[in-house]
Amino acid sequence: MRKRRGRTSRVRRRRLCGGSESRGVNESYKPEFIELKKWLKDRKFEDTNLVPACFPDTGRGLRSRTSLQEGQVIIALPESCLLTTDTVIRSYLGAYVAEWQPPPSPLLALCTFLVAEKHAGARSPWKPYLQILPEAYTCPVCLEPEVPLFSEATESIFSYSAFLWAWCTVNTRAVYLKRGRRPGLSAEPDTCALAPYLDLLNHSPGVQVKAGFNEETRCYEIRTGSGCRQHQEVFICYGPHDNHRLLLEYGFVPPQNPHACVHVPQDMLVKYLPSTDKQLNKKISILKDHDFIENLTFGWDGPSWRLLTALKLLCLEAGELPCWKKVLLGEIISDTNEKTSLDIAQKICRYLTEDTNAVLRRVSHMKDKEMALIDQLTLVETLWTEELKILQASAEILSRLQTAFV
Repeated sequence: MRKRRGRTSRVRRRRLCGGSESRGVNESYKPEFIELKKWLKDRKFEDTNLVPACFPDTGRGLRSRTSLQEGQVIIALPESCLLTTDTVIRSYLGAYVAEWQPPPSPLLALCTFLVAEKHAGARSPWKPYLQILPEAYTCPVCLEPEVPLFSEATESIFSYSAFLWAWCTVNTRAVYLKRGRRPGLSAEPDTCALAPYLDLLNHSPGVQVKAGFNEETRCYEIRTGSGCRQHQEVFICYGPHDNHRLLLEYGFVPPQNPHACVHVPQDMLVKYLPSTDKQLNKKISILKDHDFIENLTFGWDGPSWRLLTALKLLCLEAGELPCWKKVLLGEIISDTNEKTSLDIAQKICRYLTEDTNAVLRRVSHMKDKEMALIDQLTLVETLWTEELKILQASAEILSRLQTAFV
């Protein structure tokens, strides 16, 4: 039986869910959701706007029963439903946490509690929530576990794989809720709270929402910044993240992410510059001093302004170097400088395209031989395929820009 992976498996075949693409397939009749809704009701939460459903592209999520208007509260989860470090401190683990030295971080305390409660099974008061959590995650940290983390005496329960599951649960599903330092915990920021049911909401980069804890209602609320039609999936936005960040933090790669980009390594900046340039070291030093050596990218709209600016400075001829400040301010120094920097950007783009195609060929070859890793390889393939599309789009844009200097 295929393990459910919740929001962490965005690369899905449409046949898994079937049904209408916009409406999804209602899952509220399933025993685990019936039990969860009863558990939430006992904690003073009842929801009339949302219903759990399975969608072809995003998997398990929440869809709207009615149309949602801009500014409307999507969901308001009472404080009694949130799993925080207060929950841990008040539990049977609280006494043990107080004795740990050095004091554990808030994140470690939450992870430990999750592992212990999952092991408790039906005896855990959090069972209705725990049983709808993904059984495994596709975050890169989970792909190849190597060594145990805890002592042998408790490794059957607090194993490395169990800790990874708990860590990814907190990292991928927690909402931001800043709290003061709790006794027995380290001084690291305490900002994570698990929010049952609310955490079924999936990510869409084009959605705007307002989220936070309402001190008056004592609920964690999410308000939509745009409308949503009846029976459509309701989305939130985890932030304007590129694909690498989304994969590392949440374990999925969305198609056509407007924030996706391809990062250019530092050594690529100088790969196509003349080796006879005696001022190269000085140019690189200027870029480093003014923070123009990192976060240089290709995006859907071509090379970033930062990338082109860095290349323009590196392409300055000997007599033009005194004008480097004007370059960083966005001024045009000469047509020759503009053309040379575009030519080098195109060469870098082609090199990265060839490298990406080579990786995709290797992944395709591995998929034919490593059937047990097919899900992980498909996820990696999606990441590189999206990068290839970005590079191809950038190459076309660069070609149009270069025609101005022909």
